[in-house]
Amino acid sequence: MKDLIKATGTLIDTIGTDQFAQTLSDALKGIVPFDYTVIFGYFGAARPMDLFDDFPRGKRKIFVEDYQEGPYLLDPFYLACGNHVESGLYRIRDLAPDRFFQGEYFRNYYARTGLAEEIGFFIEMPGEAIVVVSLMRAKKAFSAKEFRQIGEFCPIVRACCQRHWHDLSTQFGVNEDNATNSSIHQSVELAFTNVGGGVLTPREREVVEFTLKGHSADAVGRILEITAGTVRIHRRNVYSKLQIRSQGELFSKFIETLVSAEHR
Repeated sequence: MKDLIKATGTLIDTIGTDQFAQTLSDALKGIVPFDYTVIFGYFGAARPMDLFDDFPRGKRKIFVEDYQEGPYLLDPFYLACGNHVESGLYRIRDLAPDRFFQGEYFRNYYARTGLAEEIGFFIEMPGEAIVVVSLMRAKKAFSAKEFRQIGEFCPIVRACCQRHWHDLSTQFGVNEDNATNSSIHQSVELAFTNVGGGVLTPREREVVEFTLKGHSADAVGRILEITAGTVRIHRRNVYSKLQIRSQGELFSKFIETLVSAEHR
């Protein structure tokens, strides 16, 4: 307990300094051990802002650089931000769609991270920005006890992050890259709409979007208020129109559409 009180005091002392994020990571590791920390700022459809990470160089390319190129659009944490999830600590599996771990985002991107589990503190900021403090383990998932222990620190994490990144939405608005990247943000937002090069119907594009996000046919049907059988018919029509045979090829089409939009 004394160590935790000391770590909390140190954390408060570093609010507003360059040492804050590292101190936060150290404090959390003092409660429960884990391998990596990454803190992303989210704001609407803008590319996530890497506020802090402690990845080795090789892993940073996968976890941060590749992620920011477009896969974040299918990330359950990003999608939860869009759904205005309440502030708190969450396991990624509790936020993920029902077929997430069988979906192409998981197999083509997330599995490359080699993680056993990821949990994250969601913290709302003024101006509708959100900070997500992700804690990652490479070998084993967090136990129920560990999750509960680190979750008890949530009020402190929330209060300190809100003080430290209180102007996050403004940072998105005045970021030097924002003006030049505005068209990229728009193309990212429209990636699902544009997949298929205009040959898909609006309903087929909706089926593509929720399928790639990891929803089963039954779940897509519930979301779109159609039967699972109708969802499967739409999928077959999509595959036929795009001349593909698998969800993996559909995922590749999505990434190709995103990349081509960014380079127009």
